[in-house]
Amino acid sequence: MSVAISARDLPEIRADGVLRHIGIPYANFITGGGAGLDLELIKGFADSLGLEYQYVPSTWARVFGDLTGRNAARSEDGVTWLDETEVRGDLIANGMTILDWRRQVVDFGTPTFPTGVWLVARADSAMSPIAPSGQLKMDIGQVRGLLAGRTLLALPNTCLDPGLYQMSETGAEIRLQPPERKLNEMVPAILKRDAEATLLDVPDALIALERWPGQIKVIGPISERQFMAPAFRKDAPLLREAFNAYFDALTRSGRYPEMVRRHYPAVFRYYEDFFE
Repeated sequence: MSVAISARDLPEIRADGVLRHIGIPYANFITGGGAGLDLELIKGFADSLGLEYQYVPSTWARVFGDLTGRNAARSEDGVTWLDETEVRGDLIANGMTILDWRRQVVDFGTPTFPTGVWLVARADSAMSPIAPSGQLKMDIGQVRGLLAGRTLLALPNTCLDPGLYQMSETGAEIRLQPPERKLNEMVPAILKRDAEATLLDVPDALIALERWPGQIKVIGPISERQFMAPAFRKDAPLLREAFNAYFDALTRSGRYPEMVRRHYPAVFRYYEDFFE
């Protein structure tokens, strides 16, 4: 089990000899079975520094506290600072989307994965997938126009927080999920008819389409393109710079796209330009 550590930057981590990776099992970034794209990425980073790797499991409710020593959540004004807690790790990497409010809490490294938020519905929904216009903003407008009177699942304080996308303005009946619900439980919830549709980010949607073929459909985009990246304490710039240098070398070598193909082969159909 992980123990509390002091907040530290690269020199202190090198002296300790251990890099502590905070993560939440999510999609194919961290599978919960000792595998995943971000697990492989951060293990490689630790190896590049000559450090032992340690995984520190967390939850969406406490992940920022595990890194910074103070829990935080999104609010209408930006960030709500919550209770102080123990620092348990050195960086977060689990398919974390870069959002403005999170930038007030942590500093992100180089973006490692493209994403966005899609509207996903049960296959029997009367909503039909939109015909792409070639202009993302117009496509988002089409999708939003379908939501009046529809029931929609959303998960606060994550990339699926309805407040990030002004979902209340669509006329949808928004059903907020409890904090303990995991992102990968949204599709099972709509299949159980907790609602007609849900918000999903792209990586999770790609996996859901494979896991529940013929039972769900993507209606279209809700957000502009977003990006995921590891998160670092604001007082650990040397560790962040070391990761950025490692990731740059990894991408230039061509090894990173190979890693992505092992975990997310379908993503290249949508975001091939990101990995070129």
